[in-house]
Amino acid sequence: MTLTTTDQGPLSGIRVLEVTHMLAGPYCGMLLADLGADVIKVESPQGDIARRVGPHHIGPHNVYFASLNRSKRSVCLDLGTPAGQSALGELAAGAHALITNMRPPIIRKLGLTYEQLKSWNERLVCVALTGYGLTGPYAERPAYDYVIQALAGVMALTGDPDGPPTKAGYSIVDNSAGIMGAVGLLAKIIEGKGGQVDISLYDVVLSQLNYLAAAYLNAGERPRRYPSGGHPYFVPAQVFPTRDGYLALFISHDQFWQRFADEVNKPQWRSDPRFATMKGRSANRELVVSEVETLLKTDDTARWVERLGKLDIVVAGVETLERALEGDLAAARAMIDTIHTPDGDFRLVGNPIKLSGYEAHHRPPPLLGEHTHEILTYKSRA
Repeated sequence: MTLTTTDQGPLSGIRVLEVTHMLAGPYCGMLLADLGADVIKVESPQGDIARRVGPHHIGPHNVYFASLNRSKRSVCLDLGTPAGQSALGELAAGAHALITNMRPPIIRKLGLTYEQLKSWNERLVCVALTGYGLTGPYAERPAYDYVIQALAGVMALTGDPDGPPTKAGYSIVDNSAGIMGAVGLLAKIIEGKGGQVDISLYDVVLSQLNYLAAAYLNAGERPRRYPSGGHPYFVPAQVFPTRDGYLALFISHDQFWQRFADEVNKPQWRSDPRFATMKGRSANRELVVSEVETLLKTDDTARWVERLGKLDIVVAGVETLERALEGDLAAARAMIDTIHTPDGDFRLVGNPIKLSGYEAHHRPPPLLGEHTHEILTYKSRA
């Protein structure tokens, strides 16, 4: 079975079957496709539910689906039938890996584990992205990004101190799990042995709590929320209102604080022990934050970015999504891609992995079953 591609990326020659839906699994597969892997999306006759999410379409293409499934091919199989299972096995025989993000009972029912597929291909890498893992007391529970953020403590960490627990502004759990899935898949391929890659969304989030988790596990320090997203250790490091908007300011070392004090003509901030050192500022957080906030309200966001940026102080204006997408930085980093189709052009965010000697040229997302005949016909001749 061969997939003809127009781009020879670093993963050219790697063939991945993707039996996924919604976000984590498709994002994992798309990262690999962006880098040249041959990703074949195996869909039921009803298709990935993501094809029906949201109101936006370009011709027959759903925009939500397109954002997670470019540069793939689609084959339509009913895995609940013997014929579908046989076709899946034959596809697996010619693949390097399979990705799924169904619930564990469904993964096993559809025959998507390594133990179920190794008779077709002992070197196959099977990646399962699930809410709580293939094993454990919660393995059979359904999960989405929202509930994992809640259960793993992320919502309790997010928001203002007196406000309700708050989710992150985008699907950070699903996206992070997709990245981990790609890493695990490639690690097994490099190892040269087939096997199971078991990635739990819950585990992924816990692993990313790193320094907060370490502080609790080793010193019993319970994390707390600070106003305006304040950092637990660095002060000032949070969002501040300005005369015309908001500013994200992060002063990590005393040398930058001293530069800041000089720029705003506050010599007392250099000498007063409550301000002069990180230890002092951390111990007097409310006082420091109050004075910095009063100061920053005296000028516009752009002016503060200009003034403090010249001093190598870490600072940025708080932008809307539309301004970020349409801004000069996204364009300069080639992070907005245009994909041409007969029905119109898609504009999608690009791949953040920039590799020397390779520039991805993305293909449109596949229609449901668009490549079934081509793939299964070739398989039957192999």
